[in-house]
Amino acid sequence: MSVILVTGSYDHEIRFWEAWSGICSRTIPRAAESGQVNRLAISPDKRLLAAAIHKKEYIYDIAAPPAAGPIAIFEGHNGNITAVCFHSEGKWLVTGSEDGTIKIWHLRSNSHLHRNYDNEAPVNDVVVHPNQGELISCDQAGRIKQWDLSENICTHELTPGGDTPMRSISLASGGSCLVAGSVKGKCYVWKINEERSDLPRFQAVTMFQAHNKYLTQLLVSPDVKFLATCSADTTIKIWSISANYEFKHEKTLQGHQRWVWDCAFSADSAYLVTASSDHTARLWDMSTGETVRQYNGHQKAAVCCALHDGAG
Repeated sequence: MSVILVTGSYDHEIRFWEAWSGICSRTIPRAAESGQVNRLAISPDKRLLAAAIHKKEYIYDIAAPPAAGPIAIFEGHNGNITAVCFHSEGKWLVTGSEDGTIKIWHLRSNSHLHRNYDNEAPVNDVVVHPNQGELISCDQAGRIKQWDLSENICTHELTPGGDTPMRSISLASGGSCLVAGSVKGKCYVWKINEERSDLPRFQAVTMFQAHNKYLTQLLVSPDVKFLATCSADTTIKIWSISANYEFKHEKTLQGHQRWVWDCAFSADSAYLVTASSDHTARLWDMSTGETVRQYNGHQKAAVCCALHDGAG
């Protein structure tokens, strides 16, 4: 499979799609299990799909037969899992939860739970820094934290909007900048400096109002030229990023009928996939801002998506 496109929904189903035809190629049956699908992530080698389903993390073999169940289930969270992210070599994955913890799970050992960090507030998003030695999280208390994996501690904390919950964070692919979005639709941007430099680790460079309604998700494109922001206002806004981190509104992607919950860029940053409460996912052409394909089949809100069309 050269292009892997997956969506998850409140209808409890996980669907694989043929990106260009719009045909659903596989539905993971979960008749015996309860719990909505909250977040999805595809491993860098395209072998595994991690699905956050209520309080558990399910690991599926992407190449398995359509009726195959999970190859592993990670249990330990006491609340909804809200974030999942793979290590760049696929050795481990990290999850964040409403239970206020961040957990690292080893994929290749029998005792899967490797680390546990107490964030003390519900976690909304977690990303792995490209150096693979740090995690950055954001939470319901309005805090953004950097966790050092070697020291096993929180080394930096930011509260850009006071106690306004921070909903989503995204890192530039090279680790040069961090963007965070609050539930009030405001985006905050920091330049990330080397720890060894005399400059602050997180250097605030700009902030702007992306949406007037609830911001659900934001994502920096792989080529670091664009930022996509998703909102309860049914739109996705595309912002260009200049070399000195100036953000300019380029276009608004319109077509979804309800909240837009999640988005994922293609490897070349030319396409964007989105998931919405209107039960559909869409593939957008970034150059035109038009919908190229719509994916129909979910019976309830489509709340998460994952796309991997790069090298495995």
